[in-house]
Amino acid sequence: MRLFLRRRMSLLKLALAGGTLFMVVLVVLQKDVGFSSNSVQDPWFQDLVERKERVLVMVRGAVNNLGFQIGAPHSPSVEEQQATSDRNCPPGHYTQAELMPVLERPQQDPQGPGADGIGYEKDKMTPEEEKEKEDGMTVNCFNQFSSDRISLSRSLGDDSRPPECVEHKFRRCPPLPTTSVIIVFHNEAWSTLLRTVYSVLHTSPAALLTEIIMVDDASTAEHLGTRLDEYVKQLNIVKVVRQQERKGLITARLLGARGALGQTLTFLDAHCECFHGWLEPLLARIVEEPTAVVSPEITTINLNNFAFNKPVATAKAQNRGNFDWSLTFGWEGIPEQERNRRKDETYPVKTPTFAGGLFSISKKYFEHIGTYDDKMEIWGGENVEMSFRVWQCGGQLEIIPCSVVGHVFRSKSPHTFPKGTEVITRNQVRLAEVWMDDYKHIYYRRNSNAAKMAKEKGFGDISERVNLRESLHCKNFTWYLNNIYPEMFVPDLTPTKFGAIKNSGTQSCLDVGENNQGGKPLIMYTCHNMGGNQYFEYTSHKELRHNIGKQLCLQANPQPEQVKIELCTLKGQGTSVAPQQEWVFTEENLLQNPASGKCLLLIGSQIVMYYCNTADLNQHWTFS
Repeated sequence: MRLFLRRRMSLLKLALAGGTLFMVVLVVLQKDVGFSSNSVQDPWFQDLVERKERVLVMVRGAVNNLGFQIGAPHSPSVEEQQATSDRNCPPGHYTQAELMPVLERPQQDPQGPGADGIGYEKDKMTPEEEKEKEDGMTVNCFNQFSSDRISLSRSLGDDSRPPECVEHKFRRCPPLPTTSVIIVFHNEAWSTLLRTVYSVLHTSPAALLTEIIMVDDASTAEHLGTRLDEYVKQLNIVKVVRQQERKGLITARLLGARGALGQTLTFLDAHCECFHGWLEPLLARIVEEPTAVVSPEITTINLNNFAFNKPVATAKAQNRGNFDWSLTFGWEGIPEQERNRRKDETYPVKTPTFAGGLFSISKKYFEHIGTYDDKMEIWGGENVEMSFRVWQCGGQLEIIPCSVVGHVFRSKSPHTFPKGTEVITRNQVRLAEVWMDDYKHIYYRRNSNAAKMAKEKGFGDISERVNLRESLHCKNFTWYLNNIYPEMFVPDLTPTKFGAIKNSGTQSCLDVGENNQGGKPLIMYTCHNMGGNQYFEYTSHKELRHNIGKQLCLQANPQPEQVKIELCTLKGQGTSVAPQQEWVFTEENLLQNPASGKCLLLIGSQIVMYYCNTADLNQHWTFS
């Protein structure tokens, strides 16, 4: 092509030079010949002049048409203009080659322990192995024996996500941002920690993964010291930073975030495994909506055998995050309105709260929105605080179903809290004071320790967080309940009565018992005035609600069936109180169910409905 252009330009130069020389000769001839009357009279002079004029016309025409002969420059197309305006933002979609992972997964033994995400449990174990398994369960609250025998780079099998997720393409323009993955750990087992790291390396595009920052929250386990430092040197983009004093998850994450170089931050727990294509959907959503805080669809890794619960191609997202009035995070089904809004699984799920362990966020937005409350301690409540803050201050929380990450959910924490579990209450009081306005009293009525701490101002200085709320022009908690979580049942701000319900005959209190999620009879227990299982509210709708977690109501059942606690039938707009859940306190302190006309009676250890009798003290009930 270049040779052709050079030849073409040489011919043009030659033509121009020849034409110029010819013009000079003609001018000279014109001067010499002249246009005197004498010369014109000579026939041969007249002929020469006419020929000269004809040649001049031809030359002028050739010069005037020179642009046409060599091809006039054309205006660039729209595509060319876009490419010229931003060479770093090419058109089209990322190719598979452009999204190759940082580290190729080594060849897997299809029959190896845990291969393709299948669980592993050894059938016949020696006494030594039994002891090893038992010790691992004690230390980690999961089956470390199985984990240690599963490859750190194990494959999770084929991509079983819905087809629209597998086939989804990501546009090059604007480009997907880079990310720093931050993993906080404290005395984590070697195999689960390193499998988390390798899982990220095997599934994250090299072009997008800037680094993995492992933050050690003052671990005391020997294998997490020098041995870990030396091991990660071979992984190049992985580094370990350490807190010398146990300060907890919140300050550890802040330590990792401060030194992060990625455009986004991705937080993971230390016992996770990432599924095919988990990272790109998270980053793509942040490109679309920079104020979105996005979580993957979190699936389970079985704590007993490390089976990975793989996604099903035909399944739809089912759950989103919520909270109860004890400020505890939980899961609930996606409301019908939200399900109808989503056309397929590439659409995000709006969620009132998020679990907080696994999520991605723009680093700039993380800093703009106030990172974490750095005066919260250790762990607990930070996810609910961030949920309220993001929504009230103009952001949004979403779950991205095409992004799937497995997590080992333990039944209890293996770690101790340096200051006890009181730090969780302190963290919750801080978030209630800053973000919940008068609704904080609903929480305080359910937690007497929190109410005492709030009254005594024992939650530390919150002035910076209050100023943050003001500077970001955040909305109030009423707006959050009305617009983000209208499905949430809001108890009376000033209930008619609340507290423990004491029986005058035995001086003991109604108690829902342990793990009563509804459907079980109530019990009687020594009054402790600490709320919890003995907390009830007598509402403006004449219900007796036990609503620390679930909205549970005292329900009258015909004798000989015992009185039980059941899910409340009044749940909000379009619902009403069931007749058997309506109660009236009489002047004689009897608790009567108007529908049956009978009263609540304690007979021995059983609570039943019976004919009302003012003389029987076992039918007398008061709020303490």
